[in-house]
Amino acid sequence: MINRWLSRRSFVLTGSASAIALAVGCETLATAEPARTPNIVFIMADDLAAHDLSYSGRPDYQTEHIDQLASDGVLLTSAYSNSASCSPTRVALLSGRYQNRLDVGNYDPIVDGQRIGFPANENTIAKAFAAKGYSTGLVGKWHLGELPSFGPLKSGYGSFFGLHGSHVDYHSHDSSAPGTDLRKKDLFENETPVDLTGYLTDLISDKSIEFINRHHNDPFFLSVHYTAPHWPWQGPDHGSEPRQNDIHFDGGTPETYKSMVLSMDRGIGRIRQTLAELDLTEDTIIVFTSDNGGERYSYQWPLRGTKMDLWEGGIRVPGIVSWPAKITPGTSSDQVILSMDWWPTLMGLTSSAITTQNADLDGVDLSAQLLGGDRIERTVFWRTQWDHAVRSGDKKYLNREGREYLFDLSRDPMERANLRLKNSSETERIKSLYAEWSAQMQPIPLDARMPRSTYETLEALNPPQFPPQLNQSN
Repeated sequence: MINRWLSRRSFVLTGSASAIALAVGCETLATAEPARTPNIVFIMADDLAAHDLSYSGRPDYQTEHIDQLASDGVLLTSAYSNSASCSPTRVALLSGRYQNRLDVGNYDPIVDGQRIGFPANENTIAKAFAAKGYSTGLVGKWHLGELPSFGPLKSGYGSFFGLHGSHVDYHSHDSSAPGTDLRKKDLFENETPVDLTGYLTDLISDKSIEFINRHHNDPFFLSVHYTAPHWPWQGPDHGSEPRQNDIHFDGGTPETYKSMVLSMDRGIGRIRQTLAELDLTEDTIIVFTSDNGGERYSYQWPLRGTKMDLWEGGIRVPGIVSWPAKITPGTSSDQVILSMDWWPTLMGLTSSAITTQNADLDGVDLSAQLLGGDRIERTVFWRTQWDHAVRSGDKKYLNREGREYLFDLSRDPMERANLRLKNSSETERIKSLYAEWSAQMQPIPLDARMPRSTYETLEALNPPQFPPQLNQSN
């Protein structure tokens, strides 16, 4: 395991003599110019916790291919999602901005059947790379609005295979239709429904490989958005397992979760093998991350909280970047990086200037930090319909339904020692920063609001739905 030779929690690239020695030893590798315009394979898991991988501490299975990816690149130990749930993080990734600037980014998450989505006229990371001559594609989960008004092809991707909604059965590729007992198929090739046989995670890997084979002669930007290990809890061999509905309290087991993660891990190994066979390894940037923190069967230690929380366990995610031509392998950085930063950072890595029309991006170009540069101090913000949080340097302010906390994450990653009263001036400083930031964001729409207890109750319903009276509440 990686943590036998690299202490993920204590090793910081800029402060370790061993890292300096490694960088010197690999000077030629790290500074060599790539042979061609680099390809990008951006891989995002769904509901995977920061510590759900064997390199980061998961004790009951081995993610050998993701571990190897981490060995071959830089580990980002302070990687965050922009939100604690699916859709808002995807808005931030696509737009390079805080999701709260757009109405759609304040739905936490978008419920299947809701007529809201990512506006087709917005600038996106896919449009930016297409304008640079890249072939662009999305394989996997979209979850930013349904046809005919919304979809990946309307937001800059040249091709699409996957689902528009939040989830499907991994074997039958359908889901509960809101407001009915019917089930709705949700598997598309571009904008055409398709009926395929196979385990969804494997299909996503297959279609990703097909895209690479199709576009390997030109630079490509491929987003691989796995649904694993998001519910329904089904492994490759669990197609006949009975389940009450898609969203239930009694589904799954740790063994099922293991099989879901390992299926994704094998798929990533196959993608990397394809790149190797096409002699594209040196010239391909691979990113691996997740859309939010872990859920029911995730391994969170030592973090507190889960998906839907703004505790660290809800927003801290895996972060790996590999690029053999430029990034020194086996390194680590504690640079704070969010989902919205990937657009400018990948542009920076590919030496592509951010155009003036994209000057309003909230994301920051952190390419220098991935290549060994000093950490930069940042203040970043989160807001959901229930909570808000700020990380400023190593201090984190959290307001959880009115209850306030201040933590020093450098000393207390478990978020146990509340420094709010002991350091009231720092608390007030960060609160004022949040108030200034929040005033620039879109208000949360009424039909996106509900009490946290109602959401927790709705998780058990089939189909998921919002009681109409909540649309007029608060």
